[in-house]
Amino acid sequence: MEDESSLRARTTELIATAGDGDAIALDQLFPRVYDELRALARSRLASEQHHDSLQTTALVHEAYLKLVDDTRVTERGRAYFFAAASRAMRQILVDRARRRLAIKRGDGAELVSLDEEQAAVDAYAVELVELDDALTRLAERSPRHARVVELRYFAGLSVERTAEVLGVSPRTVKSDWAMARAWLFSELGPQHSIAPPGAR
Repeated sequence: MEDESSLRARTTELIATAGDGDAIALDQLFPRVYDELRALARSRLASEQHHDSLQTTALVHEAYLKLVDDTRVTERGRAYFFAAASRAMRQILVDRARRRLAIKRGDGAELVSLDEEQAAVDAYAVELVELDDALTRLAERSPRHARVVELRYFAGLSVERTAEVLGVSPRTVKSDWAMARAWLFSELGPQHSIAPPGAR
């Protein structure tokens, strides 16, 4: 098992290589980012009273600072990290929502009565799973629009940082974000609020 300094050095090296267009480096980068974000999320949830609220932007930036030597990473490499992080946060949040819904259905778990707080968390879990399914459909029609939602919603990135990651202008991100939200609204209905979790 790698110690923290060698993990940081290797992750920084992978980001630099991925920034040069190496697909293998990207494949190796994702599990590192995923594992670190999952550990941070688990630790954060253990100390949170309300388990339906993860500050995804804070988690992503905390993982970045822990995993990467920023002095050795270019803007392009940094963009690759945040792209991998947005995908990882989406997977973590949706996996967590699916597990919660499985428990609610009684898949081998003891049934408990629901109070209002638990019902709200369950409703959020349903929304996340429905959003994930809709995003998969959107990606088939317009991959960039789906990436904008992934970066803004699941990683909590700003318009400016999303533009850096995608290599487009902030104006393009704003336009894509508005169009993607309109499409998702038509697919999912008014009960879904497609805004970055940190903005809720």
